Parts: sequence; structure tokens; C-alpha cells
Amino acid sequence: MDKEQIIALLNEDLEGEHGAIIQYLTHAYAMGEGEMSCEIEAIAREEMRHLDWLAEAIVELGGEPRLTRGNMRLGNGEVANWMANNVLLEEDAINLYKKHLEMIDDPKIKRLIQRIISDEQSHHHDFQHFQDKAKREGARDVRGNASDETTKVIDWGIAHEYTVILQYMFHSYMTKNREAKQQLEDQAINEMQHLGWLAEELVDRDGTPAIEHTEVNQSLKTGDMLRADIGIEKKVAAEYDRAAKATKEDKLKRLFLRLRDNEVYHASVFRDLLKDEEKNPSD
Repeated sequence: MDKEQIIALLNEDLEGEHGAIIQYLTHAYAMGEGEMSCEIEAIAREEMRHLDWLAEAIVELGGEPRLTRGNMRLGNGEVANWMANNVLLEEDAINLYKKHLEMIDDPKIKRLIQRIISDEQSHHHDFQHFQDKAKREGARDVRGNASDETTKVIDWGIAHEYTVILQYMFHSYMTKNREAKQQLEDQAINEMQHLGWLAEELVDRDGTPAIEHTEVNQSLKTGDMLRADIGIEKKVAAEYDRAAKATKEDKLKRLFLRLRDNEVYHASVFRDLLKDEEKNPSD
């Protein structure tokens, strides 16, 4: 099997991980605070690690990671049914990984897939346990249908955070600038925190996080990446500042100002990186 074929298979796996991350986060946020939701978020973070490993392997083979989100089994109704869907999603993943394991002959890639399968089998068991637990404890969906101006602003923030998470991760995989790679990874992690803060705030307000992203910049030259990243940070910092000034709620104002300050920091980091990149181009 040639590299292009392996890249295609790994991108299929990567799409599945992307879908699983969003499915599990959607379920965790919908349940509100609690032990089970925390454990599901932890599983989502493990799926993020899988996505990262797969993307790095794709780039090492000379390919580009696809940002398309794989199929999800979100489901409706009782939380126990959501957990049943998560069991099925894990089964889908395990079966696909096993199929690809048989097709791929690269020993390094095979070892990676075997490692991921081990995690997915553990997740499969965890979700079976959560399904039983949800039935016993009567876990429920705590989301609502609120759609006032404040919830719309928060939902806008969620869409932005999801977008830049994907953007910074893609840029970190594709840049040849080591410092930029590290900083982009770090800021993507910070944006993941932002998404969580906003999603939890929205659920507390009887809203429902959509967790959908807008257009993601997929530049391949480091300078172009950083210019795009600076631009989006400046725009969103201004929007969070506007939202902070508009609200009369102290708690929400503090959240928006914290987000604004984080975004201002990201922009300053990217500007410094861009100055260095323009002096000494890495690609």
C-alpha cells in the first residue's frame, strides 16, 4: 500500500475521531455538572489525543489532515439512549480501525492503530457502564430552548472557539516553524477551554450549544497562517469587548473580559512569531 492510500485511510479515521469529540462534548455539556459528564469530557480529551496522533502521522507521510467531521450518533430522549449511541459509535470506530489495521503494512502506523484500538475498547466499556448508570440515576438533559440576545452572543462565541481550535491545530500540523507549532498548539488548548466555559454558561442559561464552526483558514505557508490568526483574534477580541460592555451581569462581564484578554494575548504571540517568520522564513 502506497503513502497516498495510507493517508486516505488515516484521514477517514481522523474524521471519526473529530465526530466522536463533538458527540461526547455535546452529551457532557447537556448533562450539566456531575461525575458522569466529567468522565465523558475526559474521554473526549482522549479522542483529541487520537486526532492529534493521526494528524501528525498524516503530515509525516506527506499529506494534509482533513477537517471534515465524521458521522455522529447524537440521539434524542433519555441520557441512557445517548450512552447507547456512544457505545455504537465506539463499535463503529473499533471496526473501522481493525479493517484499516489489516490493510496497512507500515509497522509504525499499525502500532499506532493498535494503540488507539486499545483506548476505544476501554471507552466502549465505559459507555456501557454509563448507560446502566444513567438508567439507575435518572440522568437527564438539562438544556433548554432559550434564545435571547445573550444566549445568541454566547453561541456565537462557541462557534468562533470551535473554528479557531480547528484552525490553530491545522496550522500547527502544517507549519515548519517549530516555535510557531508549539505556540499554535498551546493557543488551541486555551481555545478548547474557552469553548467549555461558554458551553457550560449557555446550558446554565437554559440554552443549547450548537457546537458548529465557520470557515477555517487552511493556509500552508507560515506567514499566511499567522496573518490569518492575528486577524481573527483581533476581530473576536473586539467582539468580546463589545459583549462585556453591553451586559449588566457581573459574572458574564468577567467571563467576556477574560476571553477578550486571552484573545489579545494570542494575537500578541502571533505578531511576535510573524515578525520572526518574516525575518527568517521557515517555508
